[in-house]
Amino acid sequence: MKRRTCLAGAVAAAAIALVGSWEGLRLTAYRDVVGVPTVCYGETLGVQLGDTHSRAECDRMLLASLKRHEAGLRGCLKRPDRIPAKSYVAFVSLTYNIGVGAFCRSTARKRLNRGDLKGACDAATWFRKAGGRTLRGLVNRRTAEHRLCLEGLR
Repeated sequence: MKRRTCLAGAVAAAAIALVGSWEGLRLTAYRDVVGVPTVCYGETLGVQLGDTHSRAECDRMLLASLKRHEAGLRGCLKRPDRIPAKSYVAFVSLTYNIGVGAFCRSTARKRLNRGDLKGACDAATWFRKAGGRTLRGLVNRRTAEHRLCLEGLR
């Protein structure tokens, strides 16, 4: 039987720490770099400018959103349970940032499904643009995710 989620225990803590550190926490909704209303740790679903949340609400939203993104990631992978934990966390972080659709259409996903973990880690670094511009923050995030992804292969 396929596990629907791995986001529990140490894997969940690692995903929350990684995503939370890159997304940052903003309790009041704002427009992100491409103009999308965003709140908490990069949450965009149903967000309206002026929305406010407590840290506890944001923490709950992050975990719920990570689980949704992870379920989407798992849905387009042939053998998600074979991905090493650190690499898995890196791919969950990527999926949270770019969305399930973009991940499922990506070369990273195609390489994962072929069993090419290193190639998948490398392909994940290609997502460094927002609004058609390469952003230093995304380059840095992809570098950190890539490092973690490769650690999982050792």
